[in-house]
Amino acid sequence: MAWEITLLLFVIITFFAGIRIIDQYDRGVKFRFGKFIGVLEPGFRWIIPIIDRIEKVDVRVIAADVPSQEVMTQDNVPIKVNGVVFFKVLRADQAVLEVEEYQYAVSQLAQSALRDMCGKAELDDVLAKREEIGRKIRKVVDEETDPWGIKVTDVKIKDIELPENMKRAMAHQAEAERDRRARIILAQAEKQAAQGLLDAGKIIDKSPSSLKLRLYQTLSEIASEKNSTIVFPFPEELLDFVKKSFKKK
Repeated sequence: MAWEITLLLFVIITFFAGIRIIDQYDRGVKFRFGKFIGVLEPGFRWIIPIIDRIEKVDVRVIAADVPSQEVMTQDNVPIKVNGVVFFKVLRADQAVLEVEEYQYAVSQLAQSALRDMCGKAELDDVLAKREEIGRKIRKVVDEETDPWGIKVTDVKIKDIELPENMKRAMAHQAEAERDRRARIILAQAEKQAAQGLLDAGKIIDKSPSSLKLRLYQTLSEIASEKNSTIVFPFPEELLDFVKKSFKKK
C-alpha cells in the first residue's frame, strides 16, 4: 500500500512539474536531452521534467537601443550618435539555435551599420537625411539577421551630438542667414514703397486736383487732434487770381 501511495505522489508531482503555460506573444523552443525537437505554440503545454526543456521567445516587436558612439563623418567632423532598432522574431527556433542572445546581437549589428553609414555621409546629410540613413541601416541589418529568423522593421537615429565649436559655428551661420533674410524683406518693402510713391506721383501729374484733395484730407486728420496747431497754406486759387489782376493792370 505504501508503494502505491508513493507512486501516486510521484505521478502527481511529475505531472504538475511538467506543466508549462506559453503566453500568446511567446513561442516555446523545446529541447529533449539538449536536442531541438520542435516549437510549441501558445497555450497549455506539458513536458517531461528533467528530460525536456523549453526556452521561451518573445515574438512581439522589440525596441533595442543602439548605444551612443563617436563617429567621424566624411567631411571629418566628429559627432556622437545613437539610435533605436525595432525588430521581431519570425522563427523562434532560428533565433535560439543560430545566434546567442539575439537581442544583443541585433543591437551590435545596428551599431556597426550606424557607424558605417554616418562615416560615409557628410555632416549636413547626417543632420538632414536621418530617415534615409535609417532606411539604409534597416536594410543592411535586416539582411544580416535574416538567417536568425529575425525581421528588422525600422531603425531610427535619435540623437546627434556635435562638438561645441561646431554648435557655435552653426549658430552664427543661422544668425547670418536670418539677418540676410531680414535685409531682403526690408529691401523688398522699400522697393514696393518707392514704387507706390512713383505711381502716386504719376497720378498727381495727370490730375493736380488729387493733390489738393490729399491736402484737405491731411488737414482734416490733423484737425482731429485737439492739441495740434494748424497752419493753413495760402490758397493757390487766390494766388492765381492776384497774379492775373496784376497782369491786367
